[in-house]
Amino acid sequence: MTVNSVGESRRSAVLPWIGTAVRLGLAAVWLLAGATKVGDLAASGRAVAAYEVMPYDVAKIVGAALPFVEIALGVLLLLGVATRLAAAVSAALLVVFVAGITSAWVRGLSIDCGCFGTGGQLAPGQTPSYGPELLRDLGFLALAGFLLVRPHTRISVDAIGGHHPKEEQ
Repeated sequence: MTVNSVGESRRSAVLPWIGTAVRLGLAAVWLLAGATKVGDLAASGRAVAAYEVMPYDVAKIVGAALPFVEIALGVLLLLGVATRLAAAVSAALLVVFVAGITSAWVRGLSIDCGCFGTGGQLAPGQTPSYGPELLRDLGFLALAGFLLVRPHTRISVDAIGGHHPKEEQ
């Protein structure tokens, strides 16, 4: 056995476990984000409206639907069902979140992103934390990107039967 084949064998054994940790971590993020909003859908709508990128009535609908989308993504990732698809939707949603936060920052809005709670306009004198919010969401985007490239994980419905399509190297 060559040194390269030993290294490749170790990598092949470890990557699905790393993917499992990534999948479960991203699932926890979505479940927490959705759970913190689902109890007050009106507040979630107001948080979306605070970004001032769509009409208020549309923002209310988007805000009311968002927690359910986040919970659905969390459940899919937790169970490991359609992992690559859930990762793709996660990545798309995170790109929208990053764009929204960046837009609010550039336009000088003073809002709480509403990512893990009700969000909305900040009280006078409060300072938004756009930098850390962007870094956090970019980190979550990296996790989703990992799962897009390597959706093969352990302890998942996708893995039942032991068949996994050959992944790109």
